[in-house]
Amino acid sequence: MIETVVLVHGVLMPGGELRLLAHRLRQRGFDAIIFRYPTRRRDLRHNAAALARFAVAQRRPVVHCVGHSLGGLVVLQALRQAGLPPGRVVLLGSPVQGSRVAQCLSQYRPGRWLLGKSTADGLLQAAPDWDYDRDIGVIAGDLPVGVGRVLSDLPGEHDGTVSIAETVLAGATDRIVVPVTHTGLVVSREVARQVGEFLRHGRFSPELRVR
Repeated sequence: MIETVVLVHGVLMPGGELRLLAHRLRQRGFDAIIFRYPTRRRDLRHNAAALARFAVAQRRPVVHCVGHSLGGLVVLQALRQAGLPPGRVVLLGSPVQGSRVAQCLSQYRPGRWLLGKSTADGLLQAAPDWDYDRDIGVIAGDLPVGVGRVLSDLPGEHDGTVSIAETVLAGATDRIVVPVTHTGLVVSREVARQVGEFLRHGRFSPELRVR
């Protein structure tokens, strides 16, 4: 049986940037599809409800979810408020502890306009502790190249936009750090391989255990 994977993009992204990751997951035997949503015009709860409806509409017994950045927060919110079909979850650079860059942007009118409603229950605060009752894998990047270095003094190791500390999710099944930028998380061949490993087996490959 071919398992379905729903890919969820990040803030201010159109979803097209996930096509390469979708292609690589299809090469690994998954039916990968992209969920697009309005990151600025709808808040986290509305987008999570839309994701849940989208996942259920696939009418498959197993629907995995892979969320990049804000997309990971949308996935977690969907699990909390509406539920998703059975399946594993992978978060790619998702600031589950709140985003320092978003906090800095939100102090200024242009920044608040850019982020729109994505900050409501989303980017500005940590995701609440909750038993998600499924395998969740976390992949963070540590190549510190990105606009986040200009907008904010990111603490510790980071991917240029999100710090590794911001991606730590209590209760996650497994987590790894890959030498890529925040955007690189969705175009990296190695990340695609690791996503496929986790979706199949509930664990990442052992050679990339988190430090």
